[in-house]
Amino acid sequence: MIPIIHADGTAEQVQIDAMRARAAEKNADIERVVRAIMQSVKEEGFPAVERYTQEFDHRAPYEIPPERLEEAYQACPPELIRALEHSAANIRDYNEKLLVRSQEWTSPDGGTVGRVVRGLTRVGIYVPGGTAAYPSSVLMNAVPAKVAGVEELIMVTPPTENLSAPVLAAAKIAGVDRVLAVGGAQAIAALTYGAGFIPKVDKLVGPGNAYVAAAKRLAYGSLDIDMVAGPSEVLVIADKTANPKYVAADLLSQAEHDKLACAVLLTDAPELAQAVLEEMRRQTAYLERSEIMEASVRDFGCAIVCHGLAQCVELSNEIAPEHLEIVTESPRDLLPSVKNAGAVFLGAYSPEPLGDYLAGPDHVLPTSGTARFFSPLSVDSFLKTMSVIEFDRNSLEPLAPEIITLACSEKLTAHANSIKVRFEE
Repeated sequence: MIPIIHADGTAEQVQIDAMRARAAEKNADIERVVRAIMQSVKEEGFPAVERYTQEFDHRAPYEIPPERLEEAYQACPPELIRALEHSAANIRDYNEKLLVRSQEWTSPDGGTVGRVVRGLTRVGIYVPGGTAAYPSSVLMNAVPAKVAGVEELIMVTPPTENLSAPVLAAAKIAGVDRVLAVGGAQAIAALTYGAGFIPKVDKLVGPGNAYVAAAKRLAYGSLDIDMVAGPSEVLVIADKTANPKYVAADLLSQAEHDKLACAVLLTDAPELAQAVLEEMRRQTAYLERSEIMEASVRDFGCAIVCHGLAQCVELSNEIAPEHLEIVTESPRDLLPSVKNAGAVFLGAYSPEPLGDYLAGPDHVLPTSGTARFFSPLSVDSFLKTMSVIEFDRNSLEPLAPEIITLACSEKLTAHANSIKVRFEE
């Protein structure tokens, strides 16, 4: 079970380095296979997509008609539909409040400047099949795109024998325009280059296995991607007032994702660390994915006892976790010191699963320390901007000498000439 480490300047760094190493490992064999798939699809188009789909999924790719989405919606239990619609409404409300608008204003020199904000034209969403088919992820990826004004939203998912009804229902609720039954690296390649009935997109979002992640890395530059997600992680900062039962449950909620998932407790209370350890043992015994959780917390989990809450925050900023829970007597007091985290959950009644499903902010978050420079998925992720500049003769003329001076200093005489010819009459 989870080891307890006392911070001494070395022990905690060894653990942090181990966490980073788990996500930094790259499988060269996977990348070689994916590179070949990407190149084949680029050169051959749809025949290559069809060939790989038959090889890996034993089916041909096809488009799922809208009536199939309606059937899936009707087949889901009413309580699940209510929960999905509630989640979609909260995601929509959150992103509508974040949406930036086009604006223009008069510059100090008398011209008009500004910025035009546009939604991307076409976005692809990858949705895994099998046990990793999560309808909540469909909503988290699709709803912000729709709020941004994306013109066409295309979802791809592997052509499994039994397509997930909740996933298809979520696609209907979120307003996905087309759903295509094609998966794996070949789906990413098709969306990158265009192949048959699968169009080229401007951006790719959504989780996937190691092959999909490798394909997204290779596709980046031909299109934009959300991020290359690593294993899930949660970090909890807690003091002596925290309920060990709650803390243990929250750590395990992330550990159940994957044997590479990471659950970390930072506390200034040694007795809390011990109580959380005992609670984790007790709760694991009755939870379904106990084998995964035990491996995760054994290999990549830890409780670090720090010298104070300030050190807890300092270590948290260094780790830059995907999810950060602050469960202290006054959690909001620590928020100003938090620099790096994908999402911050304040207080005992703001557990991480609240963010996964219903709070409104996105659960697509930077992992593996990338919260130092990446942000969560949101409506911003699906927008692009264009600068607007409009001057007339009277507002340009006073600036002409300085523009010419700057252009000549860079030996760009045609730039200077572009200004001079306007005032030679």
